[in-house]
Amino acid sequence: MIVRNLLGVLLAVAIALIARRARSLTTSGAMAAAVAGSVAVAVGWSWGITLILYFASSTLLSRLGRVEKERRTRAVVAKGGERDAWQVLANGGVFLVAAIGALLHPQMNWIAIGAGALAASAADTWATEIGTLYGGPPRSILTGRVVETGRSGGITLAGTLASISGAAFIALVVVVTGAAGQSVAAWHSARAILLGGIVGAFADSLIGATMQSRRWCDDCRCETERDVHHCGARTVPRRGIRWLDNDAVNFVSTIVGGLLAAFLAR
Repeated sequence: MIVRNLLGVLLAVAIALIARRARSLTTSGAMAAAVAGSVAVAVGWSWGITLILYFASSTLLSRLGRVEKERRTRAVVAKGGERDAWQVLANGGVFLVAAIGALLHPQMNWIAIGAGALAASAADTWATEIGTLYGGPPRSILTGRVVETGRSGGITLAGTLASISGAAFIALVVVVTGAAGQSVAAWHSARAILLGGIVGAFADSLIGATMQSRRWCDDCRCETERDVHHCGARTVPRRGIRWLDNDAVNFVSTIVGGLLAAFLAR
């Protein structure tokens, strides 16, 4: 176990450094990812592999058509490019808590909580990355009206299909790695993780459309999620809950995905 933990730390640090050099993570993001990876491997290789494959798939999709996606969303999206520690924890924090729980109290089905949270995050990430690039004009999940590309709460058909695929990917990884056990129990957990991921991503879009903070740029006369608009002007709060930014919404959606997966996997 000591050898596995040591190898886990070395592997997590190596991957984080590679991601930092590739400009997928900021320095703080790399540190947070290294901690999460080390704790995951301490629980078991299956946990570590699940986290690595989640991170790899999300990173590859984020780099797909990166310049074009940033061009389409730069007027709206608050953060882009390299992920900082807050973004890493917003997407992987529930998984990290589940991993710590599995170390301290292994009798509980922590993998359902952790993987359900990752499935929700993967579903949201896949939907955003693929929908932004291939989905065409998004429509509001509430009204069905066309909204700006990058607007929280906007959905597309391509993005919705990608969302289901992202959740299914994590569920399949859990089965293949044996993180949820073997045979019937594993597939039961996989179904719970799949549903948790899909519902978590839906919650992300719904909260993003209704409660997420919206700001206003007087110079451009438009809404945005940015504190400083792409034109250089400072923005002012307009509606929504001020502290509920995209990172907070992502975190809430992973909680929804993890708890629902745990409930369905009982």
